[in-house]
Formats: sequence, C-alpha cells, structure tokens
Amino acid sequence: MAHASGAAEENLIPGTFLHAPSGVEYVISNAHGQPRLSFQSRKEPDVTGQYSLNYFLGSGHLGTTYLYQLHDYLFESPVAWYAASRAYDMKPGLAEMTEMPPSLPMQSSCLRCHMSAVQHSDLGTINRYSSLPFLHGGITCEACHGDAQRHVSSAGKAPIVNPAHLDPDRRDSVCISCHLEGDVSVERAGRSALDYRPGEPISDYLAFYVYSGNNLTARGVSEVEQLAESTCKRMSGDKMSCTSCHDPHFTPAPEQRAAFFRAKCLTCHNQPQFVQSHHPENPDCTSCHMRHTGAENIPHVAWTDHRILRDPASPDSGAEHTQSAELSPVFSPGATQRDLAMAYYQALREGNSSVEPEVWKLLQEQRGSIGNDAAALDAYGLLSAEHGKNHDAEEAFHQVLKLDPHDLTALSNLGTLEAKEGRLRSSVDLLHSAFEANEDVAGLAMNLARVQCMEGDAAGARATLDAALVYGPGVAALRRMRDQMADCKAGNPGKDAATPQGPTR
Repeated sequence: MAHASGAAEENLIPGTFLHAPSGVEYVISNAHGQPRLSFQSRKEPDVTGQYSLNYFLGSGHLGTTYLYQLHDYLFESPVAWYAASRAYDMKPGLAEMTEMPPSLPMQSSCLRCHMSAVQHSDLGTINRYSSLPFLHGGITCEACHGDAQRHVSSAGKAPIVNPAHLDPDRRDSVCISCHLEGDVSVERAGRSALDYRPGEPISDYLAFYVYSGNNLTARGVSEVEQLAESTCKRMSGDKMSCTSCHDPHFTPAPEQRAAFFRAKCLTCHNQPQFVQSHHPENPDCTSCHMRHTGAENIPHVAWTDHRILRDPASPDSGAEHTQSAELSPVFSPGATQRDLAMAYYQALREGNSSVEPEVWKLLQEQRGSIGNDAAALDAYGLLSAEHGKNHDAEEAFHQVLKLDPHDLTALSNLGTLEAKEGRLRSSVDLLHSAFEANEDVAGLAMNLARVQCMEGDAAGARATLDAALVYGPGVAALRRMRDQMADCKAGNPGKDAATPQGPTR
C-alpha cells in the first residue's frame, strides 16, 4: 500500500503505444530527467503536444497510470501500463474512440484510496487544486490508524486507533472504505468520503449498492462482497475479517506466497486431513479455491475470487447470473430513500438509462425533504429539465446556489436554461462564472461560446474555445466550433453553435 502512488520519476515505465482507431501515438519517456507523455495524431497533424507527468498511481501489481497538471487542473493519462500484458493500452472505456479522448479529470474521490491526506478540490471545481492535491504519496499509517501526531510525540505512549480493537463494524470500515465499491456508491447527505477517519463507521459517509443477481466475479473491486458470500466468513461471523488472511504491514515475496496463505488457511482448517494429506503435491490453497477470474470492467486484469469455493468446478462457480435493474444496499446500515434515489441517479449518469423512470420517481418523492441537500437538488433539477419542467429545474438550481454559490452543476445548467429563455446576459454571467473555475470542461466551454456567439461576441467565443482546447487539443467538436466563430453574428451563431445544449450532468 505504501507504493500505491508517488512522484512519477520514482516509477516511470518508458514505452510507446499507437492507438489504431484514433491514430494517436503516445510516448512515455524520461526527457532530461523529466517524465513526459507525448502524443501525435497521424490523422490530424496539428493534434500534437506533450505533458510533464507529476505522479504515478498504482503499485504495478495490476498496472500503473500517470497524472499530470495543467494550470492547477489535475488529469489522468489516457494510456496506462498493464502488468498482465506488460504493455501500454488505453484506459477502460477509451479503446473504441476514433479521436484523441478529452482530458480525464482526476477527482479527489478517485485519489483518496491511492494517496494519503487527499485535499478537496477548489470550490466549484471538479479537479482544480490551487495547492497540493494530496500531502503524501502511497498509503500512510494514518490511513488505518488515524492521526498519529500525539502517538509519535509521546514516544508511543499516547494511543492510536488499532483496528483490531474496534467493534466489527468500525474495524471492517477501515478496509471497506477503499476495498468496496459495489455497483454504485454515493456520499451520504452533507458528507464527503474525504472526511472519513479510522475509528468511524464508513456507512456514515458512503452508501453502497449492488444490482440484484449481479455476478460477484464480474467487477474489479468486489472482494468484500465475495468474502461475505464465502462459507468461511458465514461460519466464522465477526471473528473473520480481511486481516484474518492479509497482513497490512507485510506482503510476502512471490516464492513465499503459497506457504504464507496456506498457514492462514490451516489456522482454521487444522484437521489432519488438511495438514497432512490434502494435496501434498500443491501447497497453494488459493490456486484451487481462490482462482483468478476476469474482471469485466477492468481489461487486462485477473482478479482473485474471494468466495473461497470448496469445489471450484461446481456449477456455482460458472453459473450464469441474470442482472436486474434493482439496486439493493450492502454494508450500509441506515441507508435512506434519499441515498437510494442518488444511487439510481449515479447509475443513470454512468450509462444505465433503464433506471431513469425509477430515478425520476424517487427524486420527485424526495423533493420536499432535500431543501438543504445540494447534490440531491442538482439531480432533481437535471431530471426536471430533461422532463421539460424548466420552472422546477430553475427553482432547484436557485436553491442550490443559495447553499453553494460556486456549485458547478447549478451554475452551468441554470445558465443553459436562461439562454433558452432568451436571457442571454444572465446566461453568460452564470456560464462564465462556472467556466472561470472549470476551463477544462469541453461541454461547458461550448455552451458558453454558443451564448457568447448569440450575443455577437465572436472574440469572446473564440477565447473561450481556445482556453478549452489547451486541455482537450484532440476534441474535434471544440475545434470545429472554433473554426465557425469567424462567421459568428448576433442571432446567427452558426450550424454547430445554434443553441446551448443541456442539461449537463
């Protein structure tokens, strides 16, 4: 865990990768002591450039990716190195793109399980950090033991959090906080997962949901769910936890792994038939009972099956699972209907359009109780706009801005609605306020440029698009719109700049 992240030069893997569908070649190199990501499109010669790499993310056991900063905005490289293939390839979801992908914003919620003392992004931004985005590379002692300042200053006399001495819920929360995703996870109302501290229940900060009937070997981060389904865990109950098998302070060398984990198994399975005569030719218990399974949402990765199957060849291990569209909470005592609504909303944002009717129904039911909940109000406003209820959407976004004047979703979508109502000056003010803090968001830049063009401000529209192209030089829609700005006139914004598009989730 200590090697989960750090300065890019500490773990730089030079390499070259040509992405055939887009025609973009990526080169990761160390140029005069400075790690760099260079790119060159073979289809669009002017799409070329390089970024200085600041950080690496990933110990290399499964893979490694790199992060770079531009004008305080933090991004992830579109290519990553995969251990299984020992080569570079596109990040998940980008393999079929026919142009260089937009910049990939690195949010604090994505950093928190790879770095320590992760900081909140600037107010109203997705991925802008005016100061350091995190204070320590890797996972430090404090991630599991809490604030160690008093412990260190007292030469070890002052206590720190010892997960082994906590009740099962708070003990397991230390591992769950990073090793459980579910199909969907959402922050509880008014809470940020960045504020979780060891010794607290993680369910106070996050609610986790899974689709009924989902295959527990199909997702990458599902060890916690798989272990809960195992006979070992069900028979042992609260006595068994992640640390029953894993030592957070020690990783066995490859040649020691079989003996190390066999000893863990024999702690419980200590009958003579296991100790003396159970497959003496193969001491590696996990090779049969915890086989590697393909994680469908993470290409190039093999994942260990934590169901600890007694008979790996049984029908259970290869059974077909039929996934429903129904979300159910897991490891989330106290989850509310508001949390369920936000879980369905998150699923919708991630591309599951089948849940839209359920999202809309739940958000309408919750409308009277979310007056101080900016995240839920944003969701309600967006769905209201999609359902043609612009007045309700505007009301919700105005309510959000009273709670947080910097809220990106409310500013950008209210600005879009204002433009559609013909209130162009108000629209520009709202969109520009959002764009000043989020210049890397291509959709926001295009909406602002459309309204500036509708006002006849061609120079302002071009400046907006030029600013966004710094972060997404290969985004064809941005480049086309900028080229059209030469014909921009008030009331005649051009083919691709006709009206602001929205809502923007």
